[in-house]
Amino acid sequence: MTEQADQIFVLAKKALLNFLSPFLPDWAAVFASILVSIGAIAVFGPVTMMYLTLLERKLVGRIQNRYGPNRVGFWGLLQPIADGIKMLTKEDIVPAKADKFAHFLAPIAIVVPALLIFSVIPFGRGMIAVDLSIGILFFLALSSTTTIWIFVASWASRNKFSLLGGMRSVAQMISYEIPMVLSIVPVLLVVGSFSTVAIVEAQSGWHWFVFTPWGIAGFLIFFLTGVAEVNRTPFDLPEGESEIVAGFHTEYSGMKFALFYMAEFMNTFSISAIVATAYLGGWQGPWLPSWVWFFIKTYALIFVMMWFRGTLPRLRVDQLMGFAWKFLLPLALINLLIAGIWLKLESPKNYLVALVMVIGSLMLLYWANGPEIPKKRTYRYAYENE
Repeated sequence: MTEQADQIFVLAKKALLNFLSPFLPDWAAVFASILVSIGAIAVFGPVTMMYLTLLERKLVGRIQNRYGPNRVGFWGLLQPIADGIKMLTKEDIVPAKADKFAHFLAPIAIVVPALLIFSVIPFGRGMIAVDLSIGILFFLALSSTTTIWIFVASWASRNKFSLLGGMRSVAQMISYEIPMVLSIVPVLLVVGSFSTVAIVEAQSGWHWFVFTPWGIAGFLIFFLTGVAEVNRTPFDLPEGESEIVAGFHTEYSGMKFALFYMAEFMNTFSISAIVATAYLGGWQGPWLPSWVWFFIKTYALIFVMMWFRGTLPRLRVDQLMGFAWKFLLPLALINLLIAGIWLKLESPKNYLVALVMVIGSLMLLYWANGPEIPKKRTYRYAYENE
């Protein structure tokens, strides 16, 4: 791996700024650097969304023994552009009794936090827009705002099915945010910083946190809660098409609907990127450029999310809420305790002790939430005995 290949995007930005610097005052050069970073994120976000849709349609198509999009362009590569043109030309229909301002604002506002999260993601060595000292906190705060705009969209539609989807979203996302936050705390304890760059640098070589006893559970909890946060299968109850038409975006069409879709796929990428950063070493890896390692890990997690969609059925509401409160939350608390003990011992015995605690915790959770054996009971039997 050469330094030029590893820093190709950083060097390209420096070359552009060096070219512009003779023509600009100092303050304008700083402003131009900011604009370059903003422009890169503003272009990367929508392009990522466009081709993630193509990747998912292709992958799910193969799972279902069909080809997926393959007509527009070579291997269907221009299909996202054709879909974008279709969305732009579709009629924008707003219900007569809808709150028109809120109905218009929600799909626009939901994209903003999805784009802002990209600013704290370390795409490679030195490839981060803003290295905030509170990067993880910034991510958690922005990702939680998605709930607000989903509920605004459902309320503004004046549609009972949309409102049902919005209320499901509020219940689901608030429930899963709690174990999500608790699952990332062990990483912050070990690193001693909220900075995403510091978290990656603490996992030098192959010392990824996922290989620690507390990291395995933390990785699984964080990833599963992330899938729930972006309303992906099997946690896609806010968009339960078979039950509530299309959920919170039932009354949206054209480009407004596309913005909701864009936010979902950009959040899918950002969640996978943060999971890779926190538990899989981020851009750490041998031989290949750092940004290549980052994208390999991120797209591997995105592939798993798409695999979920092609194989798993949607959970019921009670199953979904019970999984968060009865299993993930206790497991996250126990994992936090294990991480604290692992740090305190500071000896080779910590792996053995932590492993024993993990196994004991899983057995305890299974005993507390294990499947109940239902009584054999029919409607006729119930009627005769009442």
